[in-house]
Amino acid sequence: MADSIRLATIGTSMISDDLIAAARQVEGIEYVGTLSRNPVNAREFTEKHGGHRPFTSLEQLANCPDVDAVYIATPNACHYEQALACVRGDKHVLVEKPLCSNRYEAQSLYAAAELHHVVALEAMRPVHDPAWAQIWRELPRLGRLRRATFRFGKYSSRYDDVKAGRHTNIFDASMASGALMDLGVYCIEPMVALFGVPERVVAAPTLISDAQTASTNGIIDGAGSVLCSYGRRSGTPGLVVELAYSKISTDLLPCQIEGDLGTLTLDAMSVPQAASVMVRGQAVRGAATTKANAVGSVTEQLAIEPCDNNMVFELRDFVSVVRGEKLGTLWGSGMDARGAASSFTDVTLDALAVCDEIRHQAGIHFPADFRVE
Repeated sequence: MADSIRLATIGTSMISDDLIAAARQVEGIEYVGTLSRNPVNAREFTEKHGGHRPFTSLEQLANCPDVDAVYIATPNACHYEQALACVRGDKHVLVEKPLCSNRYEAQSLYAAAELHHVVALEAMRPVHDPAWAQIWRELPRLGRLRRATFRFGKYSSRYDDVKAGRHTNIFDASMASGALMDLGVYCIEPMVALFGVPERVVAAPTLISDAQTASTNGIIDGAGSVLCSYGRRSGTPGLVVELAYSKISTDLLPCQIEGDLGTLTLDAMSVPQAASVMVRGQAVRGAATTKANAVGSVTEQLAIEPCDNNMVFELRDFVSVVRGEKLGTLWGSGMDARGAASSFTDVTLDALAVCDEIRHQAGIHFPADFRVE
């Protein structure tokens, strides 16, 4: 492998623009070119970002000796086949969230990556953002954790297409899309990373189509609320986490983690910019008054370093794991590459298992759910 990891991308959407921009800020990575089925798009996109090698077929990219790693940012249903082809071509892969359509596909991809001695990593920003590592370190100050609320709601202009009866990949069961797989995962993966796997999941989806809706190719969700409870076998017994996500409305409320000693408040899931910890003082009795119910409470603003593009963090971790270097993670500093990769893998698999259960309760099915190998 060359000194710099030679990176190609699949997909020409805005998220690919952002990833390549982040790559310019990360030492040890060099952008080579982009794959698009349209030769003109491939050439123009590659040239726009300073690359020199456009690709027009997956086979061409997977077998290219001048590429060490591939970033994949295509519709969710395409992730598995594209990543698997690259892995079989001995390429490391960084795959935009969700890694695959379901847990089964992800397990298969990880197994192939291990067989070919390459890295497969999900591009899930909160798991790599140092802001979430800081939140992890603050949890003991909250005491015994009781409740958490993670939310992400942002109205999608593509929903206007759905309301007009037009097709869009963002709301298409055949593309493994919808609110859960686009925004809900931003709530689920940090939950799993911080608290582990919930013992019970109860989903209340907001469905925007039925099995006969041609424009969405079946049942798809526009929003959802989920209650996840943790039992005695978990490290956080008695904790209940509420997840709320939407692509058909905009959520303006903050996120919270509540313990019996204090509460942490966070402004956003995917790109946290502000957070605070309120450590409760002495509780006092009160009734229907505006008086405080605790004396001596202290609120501290957390110092979150601003970042214009937090895809930088997942890229840095990717480079470190590929190179076998120690790295700082949400769970601690100085983790060896193999241990960090294993932790990232566990979070992805466990989060996809939660997604699978939510979809099962909602009656949402993707083509990958019927895959037989």
